[in-house]
Amino acid sequence: MDLEWLVEFLKGMLKPIAATVVVLLAVLLSYFQKLGLEGEMVYSILRAFVQLSVIGFVLQFIFNQQNRGWILLAYLFMVSVAGYTAGQRAKHVPRGKYVAGASILAGTAVTMLLLVLLKVFPFTPRYIIPVAGMMVGNAMTVTGVTMKRLRDDIKIQMGLVETALALGATPRQATLQQVKRALVISLSPVLDNAKTVGLISLPGAMTGLIMGGASPVEAIQLQIVVMNMLIGASTVSSIMSTYLCWPAFFTKAYQLETKVFTSD
Repeated sequence: MDLEWLVEFLKGMLKPIAATVVVLLAVLLSYFQKLGLEGEMVYSILRAFVQLSVIGFVLQFIFNQQNRGWILLAYLFMVSVAGYTAGQRAKHVPRGKYVAGASILAGTAVTMLLLVLLKVFPFTPRYIIPVAGMMVGNAMTVTGVTMKRLRDDIKIQMGLVETALALGATPRQATLQQVKRALVISLSPVLDNAKTVGLISLPGAMTGLIMGGASPVEAIQLQIVVMNMLIGASTVSSIMSTYLCWPAFFTKAYQLETKVFTSD
């Protein structure tokens, strides 16, 4: 009786295991094209298999609890991992992991709070944890790109920034164009995805509902909510990251911190 869950789990894993044949195809193509990615492909799919299997059991445990504290723990864990990952992308930004983590936390927390207050989602683990995961993942990507792009643009245009500072501009005024460019580049994929959703591809949330038996109309309604929250969370997180980056880019005398831009 106690092993029924294990038997059901193993039965359910037959299709995912069968689907790995497409990964084997990718491995073969990489081998014949001499890309050298075979090992990384195998490692990636094995890691994904283990991670998703473990998180499946963890979520099953959390969903069966009646304590909302698990929502906070799961959310903070996701933000911590996302902050570390985004910080790795922008590794030349001082304290980049903390900047990314704080930015992601701010953007997703504000968005989630509004959704709960407006009663779009009930404050339960079954709703909040998956929704938070989508927002955190998207904010992680956008924040990492914003921070890296901003630092790289300032490095390329150090002369222009230093000239503006010498003429009395504040750090914000001196780097306004670089900030705008970084934000536009990082947010463009999110906005492009919103423009083409349903025309080119059916997003994951919508596809999952349809495959689970929900009507297309219900799936569309949820997907609209998802797109709205992704745009909101990503915008707040990316803008917040630019504000938090500035102290590391400039000295107290409003001069560029050259050591930040000389490292490669």
